[in-house]
Amino acid sequence: MIKTFTLLILSITTLTSFAQDPIVLFEGKKKLPGSEETHLYYGFKSGDQLVFDFKENDGKELKELEISTYPAGAVFMDYKTTSINQKTLKIIKTGIYDFRFKNSSLAQRIGEIKIRRIPSDAESVDFNSTIEWRAINDTIRTPIQEKYLIKSDTAIVTIADQLAKVSSQTAMNGNPNITIAEFLLPEHTIAWSYYLGVGKEGNDAYLAAKEKFVNTAAAGLSKIPGYGTLGALALYGINTFSKAQGGDNVKFYFIGDYNNALLFKSGQAFMQFKNGDILNDAGLMKAPLAGKVYVGLINDNIAEPIEVSIKASAITVKQEWGIRKVENIYVRKLQKPFLMP
Repeated sequence: MIKTFTLLILSITTLTSFAQDPIVLFEGKKKLPGSEETHLYYGFKSGDQLVFDFKENDGKELKELEISTYPAGAVFMDYKTTSINQKTLKIIKTGIYDFRFKNSSLAQRIGEIKIRRIPSDAESVDFNSTIEWRAINDTIRTPIQEKYLIKSDTAIVTIADQLAKVSSQTAMNGNPNITIAEFLLPEHTIAWSYYLGVGKEGNDAYLAAKEKFVNTAAAGLSKIPGYGTLGALALYGINTFSKAQGGDNVKFYFIGDYNNALLFKSGQAFMQFKNGDILNDAGLMKAPLAGKVYVGLINDNIAEPIEVSIKASAITVKQEWGIRKVENIYVRKLQKPFLMP
């Protein structure tokens, strides 16, 4: 009986001695740079006791000191501390613990740090507290609102089909040899084309181009209503018009606003964005795309009036847009701590 009691006492003494035998994970001085956070990471096993000591080398305050489970979950915090003596924490769950030291001062601090682990039993002694850092892909998913196109309608719109008469320089009726025509660019215009032709020669050249266009490859490029010679020019930049020969000429000016159109008509200096001295002419225009276009015409023929055919087509694109929620996915490379096996 006495022998059994003695063995029991020895067993209790051994366990007590074992329970008081901590494993030192870190002991030494650590530089804590100014305006930075410094971290130490160690693994602890469920049932362990964590014992922590800290002392600022010069007795100066440290802004924050925190012990937390990684990646989140504070188990101890202290503020404006100069020292902590044998702070003991019971480890509830096996995992990585983050020792965070925040120095908000501009000056460096030196911390005397000691971190110990007291195993709960003999099997826990060999638990590996060392942390392994591995590179991982961290995927960040952020919900955003995205604008998307519901539908897009393209149309070819005739914006000018008129005949402008311009008197000669010596007209008996006293009319000036200068005139202005105009047309309006519709909303949603993305491009437009024009044709100017003087007299019968200019008109014949336009009709010949229309007839010739039907038999070209350009004729099959679009099924949009109104597609033709001017439509192909405005939509694709395909010019199938030929220069007319042997007729009267006209000087033309494309003017972009009413005030400059009045200056042109009164013979004063004015602003224009395209001009020429032609018998006939066709062109693709990418600007302007809104408002009125004024066509200033001058007949330099001394005795004969002229008639100028003005034709123009615009390409309009009307789009309907919607808003939908989508995920913006961003993948970044991170270094993440893991418990060693």
